[in-house]
Amino acid sequence: MPRIEPTAPAVLIERKIYLIRGHKVMLDRDLAALYRVKAIALRQQVKRNPKRFPEDFLFQLTRKEAELLVSQNVIPSRRSLGGSLPFAFTEQGVAMLSSVLKSNRAAEVNVAIMRVFVRIRTLLASHADLIRRLDALEKTSAERFRIVFEVIEQLIASEPVRPRNRIGFAHKVDRGAPNRRQLTSTRPRSSPP
Repeated sequence: MPRIEPTAPAVLIERKIYLIRGHKVMLDRDLAALYRVKAIALRQQVKRNPKRFPEDFLFQLTRKEAELLVSQNVIPSRRSLGGSLPFAFTEQGVAMLSSVLKSNRAAEVNVAIMRVFVRIRTLLASHADLIRRLDALEKTSAERFRIVFEVIEQLIASEPVRPRNRIGFAHKVDRGAPNRRQLTSTRPRSSPP
């Protein structure tokens, strides 16, 4: 049985989703590559159907945003944009593309992209839940540690520090008496037989 390759691997799609202006978006050039069409053809279809792509579905990047993407190696160079600023499609805009691009490939790729967007949304929701739990844990543990530190400070403040007795021999050193080195024999050591 021949092995069926996926239309567009999820990992590849995930790498093509960027956060721009607070939205998770995909650029027209990346979508065109996934759909196996030219980016200019994709842009033409969008321009022919402006009612299908309101501002919350699609927006065009500013020159500054495009330069930032080039500087971050998202886009290899300004020349790769083909002389125009790229369109950024939100999740809803990508879904609307399937009605504009009428091919089997476009439908299959759209399904794969929608699955990735759903998975990302699920991951973000689970991370938000973890962050809430960590914050709650931090607050309760901070209160507990504050109480422990207060008790330790009270114990330190209530017990006066008294001088300790030294452990071991206490002897007075007589400056005139020979020290330990002077008491050892000065005879040469004999070698073992």
